[in-house]
Amino acid sequence: MQSVDLNLLVALDALLAERSVTGAARRLGLSPSAMSRTLARLRLATGDPLLVQAGRALAATPYAEELSSRVHALAHDAQAVLRPAAGRLDLAALRRIFTIRAGEGFVELLAAPLMAAITAVAPHVRLRFAPKPDKDAKPLREGLIDLEIGVLGTAAPEVRTQLLFRDRRVGVARTGHPLLAAGSVTPERYAACSHVVASREGDFFEPVDDALAELGLKRTVLLVVPGHPDAMRVARRSDLVAVVPRSCLGNALAADHAASLGLESFELPVRTPEFAISAIWHPRLDADPAHRWLRDTIMAVGRNAYP
Repeated sequence: MQSVDLNLLVALDALLAERSVTGAARRLGLSPSAMSRTLARLRLATGDPLLVQAGRALAATPYAEELSSRVHALAHDAQAVLRPAAGRLDLAALRRIFTIRAGEGFVELLAAPLMAAITAVAPHVRLRFAPKPDKDAKPLREGLIDLEIGVLGTAAPEVRTQLLFRDRRVGVARTGHPLLAAGSVTPERYAACSHVVASREGDFFEPVDDALAELGLKRTVLLVVPGHPDAMRVARRSDLVAVVPRSCLGNALAADHAASLGLESFELPVRTPEFAISAIWHPRLDADPAHRWLRDTIMAVGRNAYP
């Protein structure tokens, strides 16, 4: 195999198509003398004259005629293999299932517009949303999921990230809750309420507790649920107050989601840090054209929802 020169395959394809050394040279951007030398190498490699003089033109030998269709297909395939991958993406024909790990809030508000954007150009692509019990990078490394949406929480140094949008925490309570009916929400009145916390790990504490502690205040958490949509449902049916990301309450693509659930949102009376929601993937998919298109589509949907 070390003696095989695939450039000869492309040259032979051009010679058989043109039946002219000059024409083949023009097609490949070579000089006629260089193409003549290549034809000599082809004759030596195949043990056949391939093209012989017939007046002012060249005529193919029976062996060359036999090779003609095979050589063209092989040359085309070889060039396709070495062509940049992005040039091979046909979205209309793409058949692929992408597995995305995301929180319930993202699925509830953005899964539908994301699917609509995808099917508009790639009707055979399907999405599978996987549960997000933790932030372990192992599923990304092992190819069990293609993309993660959320706060970067893994120590895996190789993962790639791209900012989707910045988020912040707000409070929610049922419509008509005494906390909201009595005027401004002060730290003291807020801390005096009973609370529900969303935590996959089952923690009773959130960043708001640190901020309250700086003021010498402590709230009472009566209930911990797995996710923010759960906390919102509990708050709607009780006097418990919840803290959720602002993105859970609605966006430019989904009107006031909180109001549709019978909830009112309010600014927390203490400062808590903003956080970044990102797309996270493994570098083995970085250059994959279909995965890059998926990332770009998610970025566009995210920008439209949270400009």
